[in-house]
Formats: sequence, structure tokens, C-alpha cells
Amino acid sequence: MINKRLLIKNLIAHNDENSFYDKKRKIEIGEKEGKAKFLKHICALSNSNPKNNSYIVIGVEDEDNSIVGVDFFDDSKIQNLINAYLNNPPIVQYENIPFPHLNEDKVVGLVTIRPNEGLTSLKKNIWKYYGGSVFFRDGSISMPKVFDIKIKDVNSKIVTAIENNSQNNIQLTLDGVFDFMKKRKDYNPQYKVFKEYFVLCWSGQKKVVKQETFYSRVDIELINEQVRLFFSKLDEVSIEVDEHQFKIIEYVHLGFQNSYKYYHLEQTIIDFSNNTNYTIDSKLLFEPPQFDKKVLHHIYNTNNTILEKLKKGLTLTKSEEIDLKNLPATYLICYLNLFHEAIDKLNEAKMYLKNHSEEIYEIYKDTMRILRKVKYS
Repeated sequence: MINKRLLIKNLIAHNDENSFYDKKRKIEIGEKEGKAKFLKHICALSNSNPKNNSYIVIGVEDEDNSIVGVDFFDDSKIQNLINAYLNNPPIVQYENIPFPHLNEDKVVGLVTIRPNEGLTSLKKNIWKYYGGSVFFRDGSISMPKVFDIKIKDVNSKIVTAIENNSQNNIQLTLDGVFDFMKKRKDYNPQYKVFKEYFVLCWSGQKKVVKQETFYSRVDIELINEQVRLFFSKLDEVSIEVDEHQFKIIEYVHLGFQNSYKYYHLEQTIIDFSNNTNYTIDSKLLFEPPQFDKKVLHHIYNTNNTILEKLKKGLTLTKSEEIDLKNLPATYLICYLNLFHEAIDKLNEAKMYLKNHSEEIYEIYKDTMRILRKVKYS
């Protein structure tokens, strides 16, 4: 089993960006340009390495290779995005890899690209790239190419060597458990060994509501691979554990005007088998709440007024400051109730919410995470 933290270190140490490895400070697949560039790199790496894995490491400074990290990114629907835009799409996996020196809410993103037989190309236009375009890696650059030659496999031995040197061992597993217990000591850290092989650590702030147990600030890591499977500061989560499975149900708190309710968002089941394999199955449970259209029109207009004041640098009233905390979620509710322009307003608000306060920006990011799950399901 590959230790993904060690794999990242070996990729960074091996060489600069090349035809099987790319690094990024961050990616922005929520925006059209960022999404297009991400798809271009996936296409190019898949075509340039027809027989072996390719990798993109996210959260690394380009100049000195320092690991600075990015926000946790839930990839459960990213394959849907790949399938929607690419012909002959590769299998793409996005994993969140924690490093001890990073803040608790930061990880390094690791994208693994497993090619299929044949060429991968853009299925349709996106940003400035045309449908039908084919990309390859030219050194460290992803370039469009016209070709009539057979694709050569030149990297298999190198990639295999890097992966073999990144295998997990007992010391790395124990170090990972100790790192987790130390870092999450204020949130009731626990661990469990599944099938005498897999070590799973998790933590969270526990609370009991009507005889049901929920957790917030939940962190779940598969220590064998050094992969963070789940992380959220804001959501409520229920956890069920038996000898074979680890089951998570995520809830979101939505509403307005002092009328809030917890809604099922997503169920994730991690199933451990006897043949030293595991599977992760995620199922969206979310049913968008429906509200009175007249009330929503009032809230939508109130949000627009607050956004305009932020854009102009005007001071908000006390009541507007309270409404601002709910602005991302209420824009989301409006969008889910067919106020189609609300999504544009939510995207427009990003920079102003980020500049206003860290608390508001965290709420915004969590709202966008919910939207992403719903959109690609």
C-alpha cells in the first residue's frame, strides 16, 4: 500500500515538473478558467503516459517546492466532471494528504490519473479550448498537438520506482497515528484497526441531541495511506462503526428568519474487505428545502443590497452584519428554489466575503462545497 505523504515527497524530490508529474500552488475548478486548465492538464498527462499513473500535486510553491497546503477538497463527484468534458476519460482520484507542519484545515491535494486505452480529448468547448482538442505534455507544459504517430511509453520504469519507494511500513503507520492523536487531542481522537491491517483515526466534538450522537469539527484519516477522508469545521456528522465498515452521514444546517433545520447531505460508507482492499461509496441524500417565493424574493433583495454595500466599501448596520453571516446559505437556498441568478451573486460575493472576515469566508466555502456536491451528482 502506497503512503501518499511519502509519495508526494518522492515526486517533489525526484525532478521538476515533467511528462508524468505536475505541481500547482492551487486550482480553482469552481471557475470556468480554472476548470478548463485543470481538464487540459488531466488530458495532457493521460495522453503522455498511456501505461502508468500520472500525478498532480496541489499546495506546493513553484519556486522552492515548499509545501504550503490548500483547503480540504471533497472529490466525491470529480469523476463526473471529468466524464462530462473528456472523451475517453481517465480514472481520476483526488485525495487530501495531511502533513504535520500544516494547520489543521490545510492539506496537500494529490490527483492520480489512470489512463484508458486510446487518446483523451476535450468533448466540448470550455473557456478558450475547443471541443476535440488533444493535449500532451511538452516537458512541464501541457500543449495542444496534432499527431499521427503512436504514443510512446517512456515513464513506466521511473513511475514504478517512485511508487515502490513510497510503500507504507509499520513505522510510518505508527508515526501517523501519533501525529493524529497529538494534533487532534482537543477533539476526542480515536483509532480502530480493521481486518488487522487498516488503521483509521477520527476525532470530533461530540454532542447528544434527543438521544442521538452527532459530531462537529470532524477529522477522519486512513493512516496506512496518509489520506484525509473527511474534514469539516461546520457540519454535523453522525458516525457508525462496526467490524467491517465506517459509516458517515453528513448534515447541513439551513434556513432563515430563526427557522433552521438539519438536512441530510451525504452518506459515505468505507468498507474494508479481507483481501487488503477497501472501497468508499458516497451517496447524496440531499433534498433541497422549498420555501415561499415571496419570502425568498425579500431575502434575495436583502442579500443584493448587502453585497452592493460591500462592493462600495460602505459600513453595514448591526442587522446587516447578522444577515451577512447567512448570506452564502440564503443565496444557496434561493438558487435551489430556482432563483438562477443567485449562483452568479454567490460567485460575485467571494472576494468581498473573504476580505470581510475569516469566519464569513469559512461559511462561504462550506456553502460552495454543498453546491458542488449537488451540482455534480
